[in-house]
Amino acid sequence: MTVPVRALIDCHALRHNLNRVRETAPQSQVMAVIKADGYGHGIAVVADALAGADAFAVARLDEAVQLRGQDSEHDICLLSGFYLRDHVAPMRQHRIHPVVHCYEQLALLDVTQSAGLAVWIKLDTGMNRLGFPAAELDRVCGRLSQQGILVIGVMSHLANADDPDDGYTETQLARFLAGTRDRALPRSIANSAALLAWPGTRLEWVRPGIMLYGCSPLKNHDEDELQLRPAMTLTSRVIAVKSVQRGQPVGYGSTWRAERDTRVAIVACGYGDGYPRHAPSGTPVWLGGRRAGLVGRVSMDTLAVAVDDDAAIAVGDEVELWGRHVRVTEVAQSAGTISYELLCRVAARVQREVVG
Repeated sequence: MTVPVRALIDCHALRHNLNRVRETAPQSQVMAVIKADGYGHGIAVVADALAGADAFAVARLDEAVQLRGQDSEHDICLLSGFYLRDHVAPMRQHRIHPVVHCYEQLALLDVTQSAGLAVWIKLDTGMNRLGFPAAELDRVCGRLSQQGILVIGVMSHLANADDPDDGYTETQLARFLAGTRDRALPRSIANSAALLAWPGTRLEWVRPGIMLYGCSPLKNHDEDELQLRPAMTLTSRVIAVKSVQRGQPVGYGSTWRAERDTRVAIVACGYGDGYPRHAPSGTPVWLGGRRAGLVGRVSMDTLAVAVDDDAAIAVGDEVELWGRHVRVTEVAQSAGTISYELLCRVAARVQREVVG
């Protein structure tokens, strides 16, 4: 049975974006972040397309175990680490490298169960989310060594790297470099935004996420400028074309009224499919070979689009909600959110198709 809303996943685009990472940080190894089901693109598809990465990173243990079932070769980093003793055995069994970021985790490890485990240590350089104080790196390394655990790297996370004019990134980087100066360990602090905008963060490892999926991670820099290609195109179909007279409303709450006699296309996509309910009138879509704008509130299963009088629009026509012509970043900005959320919220009822 044909489903009207489709998410086309372009593996060529994923590989192109990985190549952009390589071009930008040629001296660094790449840990591709494919958490949250590959940012909504499908973790199995994304891992296969990004097989050229040096390692993968996910957030949850179940994701890591699932990924190991598909991929026996790549290192897999568990970014959020672990919080139960029962997590230790499957991490060892599946060769998963957790991030250790607090002393409570060290208390869950013992020589019997944990010997041979390989971990990353996370330092908190000012984001105040996860991580040890940088001054405690030697102490943490000593504890892990006593427990027979191998430290394979040190990482931190940047709070404001998406803003190239925000000096806090330089502050965090300086703290990280100072905290790791006396340890000959691989280091990683660059996310997508940092590796593009802050050359000093391109250390032994970089951890790109959103740019792999074709979205700009930087304020005031679009995808074309950064040479990124969208990996997901969300499309649907027109299911009705209405003639709305001047002054008449469209949709729940009558929040939009026609300023003149207007043709309105009703599209089979709504917040039940993951499209943002709070996208306002004027949010762009691509219909009939040109841009058009939403009108009225987004419903669970439909949304409405005002179309030009001369546009040859008919029931069954395809509509691009985001993709090559309308970037998901634009839709997110209109809806007051970020591209990450929209990609991750595409619903299970949306049909995925993979190319490349």
